[in-house]
Amino acid sequence: MTFDLTRIRKDFPILQREVRPGVPLVYLDSTATAQKPLAVLDAMEAYYRFSNANIHRGVHTLAEEATTLYEQAREKIARFIHAPSPRQLIYTRNTTESINLVAHTWARASLKSGDLIILTEMEHHSNLVPWHMLAAERNLRLEFIPVTAEGLLDLAEYQKLLEQGPRLVSFTQMSNVLGTINPAKEMIRLAHQAGALTLLDGAQSVPHFAVDVQELDVDFLAFSAHKLCGPTGIGALYGKTTLLEAMPPFLGGGDMIREVHLRSFKPNALPYKFEAGTPAIAEAVGFGAACDYLTGIGMAAIAAHEHEITAYALERLEEIPGVKVFGPGIKDKGGVAAFTLEGVHPHDVAQILDQDGVAVRAGHHCAQPLHEKFNIPATSRASFYLYSTREDVDRLVEGIYKVKKYFG
Repeated sequence: MTFDLTRIRKDFPILQREVRPGVPLVYLDSTATAQKPLAVLDAMEAYYRFSNANIHRGVHTLAEEATTLYEQAREKIARFIHAPSPRQLIYTRNTTESINLVAHTWARASLKSGDLIILTEMEHHSNLVPWHMLAAERNLRLEFIPVTAEGLLDLAEYQKLLEQGPRLVSFTQMSNVLGTINPAKEMIRLAHQAGALTLLDGAQSVPHFAVDVQELDVDFLAFSAHKLCGPTGIGALYGKTTLLEAMPPFLGGGDMIREVHLRSFKPNALPYKFEAGTPAIAEAVGFGAACDYLTGIGMAAIAAHEHEITAYALERLEEIPGVKVFGPGIKDKGGVAAFTLEGVHPHDVAQILDQDGVAVRAGHHCAQPLHEKFNIPATSRASFYLYSTREDVDRLVEGIYKVKKYFG
């Protein structure tokens, strides 16, 4: 199937809007959240219009339809990451909750004082704070794979850390700041060789290129719907069956139980023992529709398009005096360009760009330790997706030149 950028852009209603009269939107903040195609919006509206009911409990027509849609979406999402079974796909609120689920269940039940968890210096706060909290509670050790000046992980130091016998290695497959695509398969292999389990933060990878949990042999994978053209408020945790079955429940309540008595309860089977209460049903439907949409275009085609746009963006940004782009070269980089402009605060850059309709992110992007590593308080970040164009990049560059002129 040919990658038809013009047709793809027509699928996203928000890309047709003007942020103010005569100023069309240039959306370069997909790393924060992706825009939603009509296929997702229509699927969620159809659920609410025609099949809205609670799931798993009712035997009436609407309840059965809602349950079918909810479970069909789980099958689609599981297929999207090549999970062996949909039973291994747990619905959560987002990547953050997926990581917290592992910390509160597997880690709390399995780790003892002095045990080591290996993380990296490029992690999002979602993959730092849960482990800080657990380490304080259980007297665990946290060690960090260093990031090199080029924005790559220092794999020689990683191998030294593995000699200390970690119980868990948890890391991002792609940095939300540097765009670094880490060698996840090799890192997972080395971790297993050292006797550790692995948790992969796939928030930035799953939406942008094909991720196969079986090929990676990863133990846990966390990701969100809203970064892959789906709705906010829903995410997923993949886990190996033996691990998920051994883990205690996460939250208590309805639907996560097999039976309840006044003095005892028995948890439900997978995946339901981790899904307490009425879930985000319409959002699950939208999540499944997003996976269908991206699959229809082809993840390889999406990755190739992003690679081309990012390469063009790096070339254009390097032309601008005073701009410094962080992270590796295009060979190891996904669709992210975090940068600073000499003499101008990143928030000022973003605010002035917004006057021309160019939406970028400014701040530490929930990766404060990484910014401290590079001795900067913040960056401006442009990020790209399947609907991004060379014209978007040109508008960004024109806007940065305006910022430079404004600040003299």
